[in-house]
Amino acid sequence: MQVKSYIDSNKERFLEELFSLIRIPSVSAKKEHKPDMEACAQRWTELLISSGADKAVVMPTAGNPAVYGERIIGDDVPTLLVYSHYDVMPAEPLDLWKSNPFEAEIRDGRIWARGADDDKGQAIMQVKGFETALQLDLVKCNVKFIFEGEEEIGSPSLEAFCRENKELLKADVILVSDTSMVNAEIPSLTTGLRGLAYWEIEVTGPNRDLHSGHFGGAVANPINVLCKLMAGMTDADGRITMPEFYDDVEEVSEAEREMIARIPFDEQKYKEAIGVDALFGEKGYSTLERNSCRPSFDICGIWGGYTEEGSKTVLPSKAYAKVSCRLVPHQDHTKISKMFEEYMQQVAPPYVKVKVTPKHGGQGYVCPIDLPAYQAAEEACTIAFGKRPLAVRRGGSIPIISTFEQVLGIKTVLMGFGLEQNAIHSPNESCTLDFFYKGIEAVAEFYRIYK
Repeated sequence: MQVKSYIDSNKERFLEELFSLIRIPSVSAKKEHKPDMEACAQRWTELLISSGADKAVVMPTAGNPAVYGERIIGDDVPTLLVYSHYDVMPAEPLDLWKSNPFEAEIRDGRIWARGADDDKGQAIMQVKGFETALQLDLVKCNVKFIFEGEEEIGSPSLEAFCRENKELLKADVILVSDTSMVNAEIPSLTTGLRGLAYWEIEVTGPNRDLHSGHFGGAVANPINVLCKLMAGMTDADGRITMPEFYDDVEEVSEAEREMIARIPFDEQKYKEAIGVDALFGEKGYSTLERNSCRPSFDICGIWGGYTEEGSKTVLPSKAYAKVSCRLVPHQDHTKISKMFEEYMQQVAPPYVKVKVTPKHGGQGYVCPIDLPAYQAAEEACTIAFGKRPLAVRRGGSIPIISTFEQVLGIKTVLMGFGLEQNAIHSPNESCTLDFFYKGIEAVAEFYRIYK
């Protein structure tokens, strides 16, 4: 009850501290927000100090700055490293938001804003949970914080930062809140993440835009060609057609498939929630298997030619696409990236030129459920949410998690408090007030249990 009482006494302040971060449009994808990245990093140092950290500093990287903080209580206790990110996705299209994305609004029991969940909301849950535990003398481990400003663009600078600061970041385990639960009634902990490979494709035909009447039918249209290339990446059974793509794919064991099948899942509600009449994916696998432990290929954006108001009969010179693969454990993103580049050159017809530019990627990750920190997170969530959480794999990617394991030699526990309906990366992102406070409670209880 002490934990709940402290949170209840400070909940308005906790909200306002979150809102102070949301007001800073720390969009890493846009260069014009560079000053906002620096301002947000600085604000985090203030919040870490006021929450009980002994030290909090902004540290340079090759890109946006990182924030480091710590509370060290001794040499003979375990050390926990808390990771989060302070950058957010672009808010566009702005006309689809019901309120200002960078001015948080409370309505219908939810916080509405860009970053309300991903990941400013979840990061504040971590820091306020730490503060709560500290004020109640529950913290029995050293605590370090590392918050980056480039997660939404693939964490391009963090690996080098980790290599340069291995001693500073030395810890026994990493705790991350940047994942989601099965649903509001069924708490869960994420035990696996898919990897990621991402590319931009440029298809070039003629040396300039051409009159579609004079040249149409005689000259290849780059948009037509690009669409055919992309459509050919998957077959009628939802399998990726690139040769050798599945060579390293780990087949899910029957035991794990049975465990996944026990996860409550209402396919009709799932379809209704996203507004589709039917689902589609790799033949032979369930929806929950397809979106968590099987690879996928998606066109994330495609453009070219004339797209403004009115008509312009043009055969464009160029066409572009951004595409991604979600990968599963044992698939190496660098190997897949090179494989895709070579494959595009092989299948490209001679009447266009194809250029593939790798953007970012990362490995998949699986967390052992016998880790003391995992078991502490499991018990903490049981206290806060009233039910023992399920262990589930999720379909998203956090590329830096596998990097932490490779560079720092540390396993990560994924203790996330998001929900599907929070619409992260989309207009009208939100987080329920109920989960906001329960997340803080769970983190505080984690400190009570983890020693």
